[in-house]
Amino acid sequence: MSASRTVICLLRTDLRLHDNELFHWAQRNAEHIVPLYCFDPRHYAGTYNFNMPKTGPFRLRFLLESVRDLRATLLTKGSNLVVRKGKPEEVVADLIKQLGSVSSVAFHEEVASEELTVEKKLKEVCAQLKVKVHTCWGSTLYHREDLPFPHISRLPDVYTEFRKAVESQSRVRPTLPTPERLSPLPPGLEEGAIPTAEDLQQTEPASDPRSAFPCSGGESGALARLKHYFWDTDAVATYKETRNGLIGVDYSTKFSPWLALGCVSPRYIYHQVKKYERERTANQSTYWVIFELLWRDYFKFVGIKYGNKMFQVKGLQGKSVPWKMDTKLFDAWKEGRTGVPFVDANMRELAQTGFMSNRGRQNVASFLTKDLGLDWRLGAEWFEYLLIDHDVCSNYGNWLYSAGIGNDPRENRKFNMIKQALDYDSNGEYVRRWVPELGSIRGADVHTPWNLSSAALSNAGVSLGETYPTPVVTAPEWSRHFSKKPSGAGPSPRGKKGPSHTPKQHRDRGIDFYFSRSKDL
Repeated sequence: MSASRTVICLLRTDLRLHDNELFHWAQRNAEHIVPLYCFDPRHYAGTYNFNMPKTGPFRLRFLLESVRDLRATLLTKGSNLVVRKGKPEEVVADLIKQLGSVSSVAFHEEVASEELTVEKKLKEVCAQLKVKVHTCWGSTLYHREDLPFPHISRLPDVYTEFRKAVESQSRVRPTLPTPERLSPLPPGLEEGAIPTAEDLQQTEPASDPRSAFPCSGGESGALARLKHYFWDTDAVATYKETRNGLIGVDYSTKFSPWLALGCVSPRYIYHQVKKYERERTANQSTYWVIFELLWRDYFKFVGIKYGNKMFQVKGLQGKSVPWKMDTKLFDAWKEGRTGVPFVDANMRELAQTGFMSNRGRQNVASFLTKDLGLDWRLGAEWFEYLLIDHDVCSNYGNWLYSAGIGNDPRENRKFNMIKQALDYDSNGEYVRRWVPELGSIRGADVHTPWNLSSAALSNAGVSLGETYPTPVVTAPEWSRHFSKKPSGAGPSPRGKKGPSHTPKQHRDRGIDFYFSRSKDL
């Protein structure tokens, strides 16, 4: 092997050393390895449809923590993380010219169109400069080549069919060994400074003590979280019973932010589940973690099958829905001022922490699309901006699902906001946590303040329309859960009675790992 043989490993959403094929391959094929992360200015521009900021402060903070953590890990292995600001295809071209001895550029393949455009440009640059390209697939639990379908076009459009096929006909590959040492950087190559939030035109967000995700980014944090959730607390053994929680760190795995940036490998989680099952216990809860990882896989493969249809207003089905564009209603939703306490509590948690439970995500998405009738892409792009665990396929796949134009065999799926609130926040503790102006309303009454008497509201220090909004809409099915008709509320958005669904009917909808963007592992 030539002493000058150098491989550039472009890292994107694979910010880890364990089970990382790029490092595994490069270690066998180069004397010098350049682990590279680029802060692409396109990630900090506006979203596609509504020009919202693409990367918000919470996700950026988590990303910066993850990049710093990976650099620290690589330094212990005799390597370093090279950091640059710029478009990856331009940065790579500059490095190839600077180093003069690059034999290959390696990267993990991604799914969505923006990422694929970068990959295409990288290949063009490398072809012009006569440098080989090596690509890997490493973002999913099941390898793309191991799917039991002759072609991605034959991927089932129903999750259950996909799950049964892969569980019976495929296997999860073993994890790759973590290298003890890595080949060093080429001599004289500068590592580059990791930018601050201000460098990327963002502000450092304040930490909120109420957050259900008070965790730091990076591979170290991901592996520590898994150890805590599995081995230190045995919380995984009750995951299925607690995963619909709203308050606290341990009601769900909270793996999704680390999965979104590739700080933890889904295969590593899977094999840790299997180890836990062998050594401690195997039950529905331990299986359900794998079930959620499969949802995450499914949306990745749906993204490959349908391409840009995932981002189009008509969705995967090409279905025309008369979505509304109402800025006033959207602002009320995103700012937690709808007058529906359960919705407002969840939206405020998101705005103030960058995180929201899976249960909350399902409800606020249903409220936006079914109760307000607003364009689902408004919600998807707002989530893209704020969520720490934003994953493009899980986010847009789940929004399509909620809007009824994605992978959903059931028509007219609609959540009953009041029933959901009573089922999952029965004493109102969560709402009072995030909507303090209703803090003096006791018990479940906090979910329907418009249904209280003037005296009760006065005693609680609440004046509807002044200290807290009247509902921007009401739905007919809500009245099943209180005796009096609400007063002062807005009209039902479509004049129709939407079906109510029980938690049991929704139990399959999970990606706890994201929305189910990730229910919210």
